[in-house]
Amino acid sequence: MTSDPAPVANAAPHLLDVRNLATRFATAEGCVQAVDGVSFHIDEGETLGLVGESGCGKSVTSLSVMRLIPTPPGEITDGSVLFEGTDLQTLSEREMRRVRGGSIGMIFQEPMTSLNPVLTIGRQITEALGIHLDLNKGAARNRAIEILARVGLPDPASRFSDYPHHLSGGQRQRVMIAMAISCNPKLLIADEATTALDVTIQAQILELLQSLCEELRMALLIITHNLGVVARYAQRVAVMYAGKIIETGAADEIYTTPRHPYTKALLSSVPRLDAITTTRLTSIEGEIPDLVNLPEGCAFAPRCRWVVDRCRVESPELGPSGGSHTAACWEQDRIDHDRLAELQQS
Repeated sequence: MTSDPAPVANAAPHLLDVRNLATRFATAEGCVQAVDGVSFHIDEGETLGLVGESGCGKSVTSLSVMRLIPTPPGEITDGSVLFEGTDLQTLSEREMRRVRGGSIGMIFQEPMTSLNPVLTIGRQITEALGIHLDLNKGAARNRAIEILARVGLPDPASRFSDYPHHLSGGQRQRVMIAMAISCNPKLLIADEATTALDVTIQAQILELLQSLCEELRMALLIITHNLGVVARYAQRVAVMYAGKIIETGAADEIYTTPRHPYTKALLSSVPRLDAITTTRLTSIEGEIPDLVNLPEGCAFAPRCRWVVDRCRVESPELGPSGGSHTAACWEQDRIDHDRLAELQQS
């Protein structure tokens, strides 16, 4: 039996501390660098929003944290993932299975396909309870019904024996949340937790996640392309583009003073109820870059209205931008100047 790994020396006092994480995939067209030097942290009880367009690397980042990347074709090539001071990359697969579903819970993207169709709801929840909490069959059943009631599933005792196809999409998502929190994790990862749900059910699920995190004192990593979600539920935001984090900061800083042109473009494409005047929404011109053949310099340069020659040949690093705000852009001051001019004209 393997011994518990020793804590990493001089580890930062964060619950989760991801440093320079890199993940790539071998494809017929070439190597795809899906995650490229990503760093972020989450503290106890905090909610971090990871935002970006589809294909930017958000989900691969979360799967890399959980070491769920299929190998081959995927491979985590660099970086560390410190959870409570222990580098998850150094754990054996057996030790990692104790972390997954135990200390770290995860809600996957598709509630329609993430549940096993041939096992009852109760069986899928009690299996984790037996592994992580060492509960007997009766205690596990009682705990599962209690958790199903906590996430708002109607008549949980009856639903315990149902199969996934008996439930609606919103009910399946509540079951997924119940599975994720059943063992009292310290961190919950919600990867597009409201995908394929109508807007009313989306709001209910997000309110449920927020209340559960407050009640259980869980940290939450919420992964989404919806900026409205992070505005309401996240304390801090990290914006991803082409496999890299290109801006981070407190949610109010990101929304009031975006310092990267991609973040500014994302915000300009979202309708606002508090706008003083009616303004036309703007789309982001161009296309998401091909990760097999990324352009030289800044990956956003071909789509950027503030692009200069330096952007096309030299990629900026994520750096300080005032307070806790960081951004990876050569033209931060110019963007901020233009933003102030726009506010004065409105």
